Amino acid sequence: MIQRRRIGSIAASIFALVLGTVVVATAIFVAIAFRGPPPRDPPQSIEAVAATMRGEQEPRRFGPAMRAIDTHSRPTPSASMAAQPRSALHVAQLLGVPPEQILAWSNQRPIGMDSAFIGDFVVAWQHGATWRVVTNPPSSAVKRWYWVTLLAMLAAILALAWPSWALARAISRPIRRIAKSASEARAGVPLGPMPLDGVGEVRVLSRAISRMHDRLSRHAEGRTTMLAAIAHDLGTPLSRLAFWVEQLPDEARARANADLDEMRAMLGSVLRFARDESKPATDARIDLGSLLDSLTEDMNIAGAPVTIEPGPRAIVRGDAQALRRLFANLVENGIRYGQSAIVTWQIHDTGVVVTIDDRGPGFAMDDADRLFEPFVRGDPSRNRETGGTGLGLAIVRSIAEAHRGTVTLHSHKDGGRVLVTLPLDHG
Repeated sequence: MIQRRRIGSIAASIFALVLGTVVVATAIFVAIAFRGPPPRDPPQSIEAVAATMRGEQEPRRFGPAMRAIDTHSRPTPSASMAAQPRSALHVAQLLGVPPEQILAWSNQRPIGMDSAFIGDFVVAWQHGATWRVVTNPPSSAVKRWYWVTLLAMLAAILALAWPSWALARAISRPIRRIAKSASEARAGVPLGPMPLDGVGEVRVLSRAISRMHDRLSRHAEGRTTMLAAIAHDLGTPLSRLAFWVEQLPDEARARANADLDEMRAMLGSVLRFARDESKPATDARIDLGSLLDSLTEDMNIAGAPVTIEPGPRAIVRGDAQALRRLFANLVENGIRYGQSAIVTWQIHDTGVVVTIDDRGPGFAMDDADRLFEPFVRGDPSRNRETGGTGLGLAIVRSIAEAHRGTVTLHSHKDGGRVLVTLPLDHG
């Protein structure tokens, strides 16, 4: 019994997640804007430059500290810098030295009344034969602002990743269970467990698929009942025809009896096809190797040219009678179109793969899938000896899908090849 754990609709859940993401991201960026460092280095005041000239260290909150060096040569600024005489005069006044001893350059015009430098600058003080030069350190390509922003974004991603993943899992988990039950559904077989939890849309989808399966099952049952009634009703006129046929001459009687036998065979094939699609398969453990050995032995006794090559032990679960009919149909097709059949099997990751090879013309890959449709014959002629009723492969696919398996048609260098894949039972 699936526990009911209801969640709101998909639209509401996604809207709540998106809204929450926007709110969290906005809050982080607001916090960075008001509490974090500035994206650019702050201006350097003239007072701070003068204090650095005197060897003092002015307290700073953000940005790199200025550096002062002593040199015996006059500093040479970069070509992008322009002289700033008013700033130099301001520094000289703060230091109490003659203006001609101070030189100043910067790559941007100082702000205010030349009271602060923006960007790169050089201020030099000549005292005697020595120059004291104050500069700001080169601007870094990766600033603290960027690191703070990136770390905050990473924290937001990590904080939102878990609820996003949990919401995605809550939405997708029941959808996967619905897909699994729907892929294994078939007429006449109870539908697998449908999820009663999850978002509202998933619960609506579960109920809709359950109702659809019930309708299809009733339709299949009605079709089987109708076909059985038709076959029963046709039995009486066929019997009367058989009585009148006995009064025909020998040659005409033989041809008429062959036609009557073909009609009875067609009716029987249609009924078996309908019943195979609608009746539940028996759920039992089957030794597939023993089943194939028994089938080929019986066919050899009847004179059929079929051989089998031993393979590994393979246990499957299903209906032994239905699986025997599946492989009998394939072997008979191989003998009909390819004169002989060879049965082998191997175990792969996907399960056990049974191969039926023949020495016939093979299959045209463009028409391979169409051959599984009801009443489609491999031989386009209407010859009853080679054409069959056109239901053999349709019955084969119906039985294989009822056992959660697949059937595919291929060609090899010597003829045709049919691969039947069935899941192994490890219980």
